[in-house]
Amino acid sequence: MKRKRMLVNAVIIVVTITILSLLGFYVTARATADSVAVLRTTGMTCGSCSSKITKALESLKGVAVTEVDVEGGWVVVGYDTKSVKPEALAAQVISSGFGSNVYKVLTPEQFKQATGRDIGAKAIPSSGCCGGKGGGCGSTNKKS
Repeated sequence: MKRKRMLVNAVIIVVTITILSLLGFYVTARATADSVAVLRTTGMTCGSCSSKITKALESLKGVAVTEVDVEGGWVVVGYDTKSVKPEALAAQVISSGFGSNVYKVLTPEQFKQATGRDIGAKAIPSSGCCGGKGGGCGSTNKKS
């Protein structure tokens, strides 16, 4: 009986350590933003475009947070400068079917001074849907 209890305790300890190790890896593997790129982006028409751009950018190693302002034509990206360069961010947006170039690169502190908030603290809302047949979301076949 005593051996069985010791074995159960050992298994519980091993499982707990494994779970804590995995959680620790997950927390440290997430990118932190030490820079903010502001991208001037064209071809966005709706919230679906925003989602497409966000998914594309956040698939890059080093991207911590993405904010898309569809109406204004801006994409704001918090990223780790050791993992990705701002030009690569614009190239990723372009590969998603939109026009994009680097407008400005800021530190998180400069971004906070300019906007009054931390990057990612209050993402820019997007709404609507491409909805149109053969148009929207970076398509070159838009209705007139």
